[in-house]
Amino acid sequence: QVIKYTLDPIWKPFTVPLVSLCDGDVEKLIKVMCYDYDSDGGHDFIGEFQTSVAKMCEAQDAFPLELECINPKKQKKKKNYKNSGIIIVKSCKITRDFSFLDYILGGCQLMFTVGIDFTASNGNPRDPSSLHYINPMGTNEYLSAIWAVGQIIQDYDSDKMFPALGFGAQLPPDWKVSHEFAINFNPTNPFCSGVEGIVQAYSACLPHIRFYGPTNFSPIVNHVARFAAQATQQEAASQYFILLIITDGVISDMDETRHAVVQASKLPMSIIIVGVGNADFAAMEFLDGDSRVLRSYTGEEAVRDIVQFVPFRDFRNAPKETLAKAVLAELPQQVVQYFKHQNLPPINSEPA
Repeated sequence: QVIKYTLDPIWKPFTVPLVSLCDGDVEKLIKVMCYDYDSDGGHDFIGEFQTSVAKMCEAQDAFPLELECINPKKQKKKKNYKNSGIIIVKSCKITRDFSFLDYILGGCQLMFTVGIDFTASNGNPRDPSSLHYINPMGTNEYLSAIWAVGQIIQDYDSDKMFPALGFGAQLPPDWKVSHEFAINFNPTNPFCSGVEGIVQAYSACLPHIRFYGPTNFSPIVNHVARFAAQATQQEAASQYFILLIITDGVISDMDETRHAVVQASKLPMSIIIVGVGNADFAAMEFLDGDSRVLRSYTGEEAVRDIVQFVPFRDFRNAPKETLAKAVLAELPQQVVQYFKHQNLPPINSEPA
């Protein structure tokens, strides 16, 4: 970091892997050189010193470590030369970085929920042109997405019981529109046993509901967020929630959804959106904060990027492993990032 226009720079804290800094040897001498920045690249040498990680770790807020910057040329020339400035180390700590596998092996459960879009734009499920039409092979794009993602995620969940919710349909007997209903029609127990259970409940519910609208995401995001919020009461890295939304297109409640995602970014939760069919998925790309930070309509920024969007059409002719890989690409780092941010080590971790 370069700090301009001051003779008393205060550098921001930074992290560097111990292996690249000193090959993991805390006693090894490290040479630190300090330069005055010049925009043309001809930086002027101020001075240097040697220290070690062990020495720097002695620094604490109440007892900073002072290190003199020495310019050997000036030292030779001037008899009364003391130094060319002092670098003060305020704090230096060695912390262990845990990986996704450390958390999983430590006993963290991935809690998997599926949200399925039953809006009218999908087409009548009895019509072969519908995205919900189950072809003679027994599949459609919704089922392919559920299989591809679920088969991998179910291995990280010990009880393999997954809530499966639908949205955008009218339900019997009063044909009210619902944006978060259990596809097994059991609101007190929306859990399906394994991916097979989700697939069976999905196929069984299709003839009994009427596709409707609008395409509201926020109720289902908030539904899972309520459970993720309860998990934050625990003092351990024991649960992380994943919501897989499979949808055919444009979101109707974009403001509410943005707000829901920004709030959910503070929780142990990730959202995976798989877009099926050939609709315009610009709104999904917008929620996937890869290119810029997502903000809610109030201007609040997401604490971290928790949405991964994947258009199914890019994977129609690819092996299902490729879809699963793309869908789950960002999940490990999202899990690690959340628990690191909360200062939660894996449950069964050795102290650093």
